[in-house]
Amino acid sequence: MKKFFIHIPLLALCTTLTLVSCNTSKNVNTNLPKDISERPADEDSQKYEQAQLDKLKASIESQASKEKCSNASEWTFAPMGAKACGGPQQYIAYPKEIETSILPRIEQYTQKVKAFNEKYNITSDCMMVAPPTSVKCIGGKPQLITADQ
Repeated sequence: MKKFFIHIPLLALCTTLTLVSCNTSKNVNTNLPKDISERPADEDSQKYEQAQLDKLKASIESQASKEKCSNASEWTFAPMGAKACGGPQQYIAYPKEIETSILPRIEQYTQKVKAFNEKYNITSDCMMVAPPTSVKCIGGKPQLITADQ
């Protein structure tokens, strides 16, 4: 009988510890994102800024390509972007009818590329991009023509 009374307190202690441990919650840091995609963007990183430039460039190119090119005289071109050594990265063809809306965006992109190049000490190949002489419509798309073509 004495053994029985010794086991009761031990059994009660084990039961209590088990119940208490089941009710204990882990200390979860609620400030951390659950998924990496929810992580806030590091707006001061070179990668982030390059992605923003790429988005702006794609948006400008999309705006320019919405119109079908059927009459080359209705199209023109402009320099776009900036190489670190100077000069444009490329030329873009666009319909003359959207000139007032697209030229400020092209200029904005070019200025942002210049600032990006300076901020991150970007180097380039320093090859000058030959300016086109005209626009030609081929298969409904504008084609920039240079003097050597």
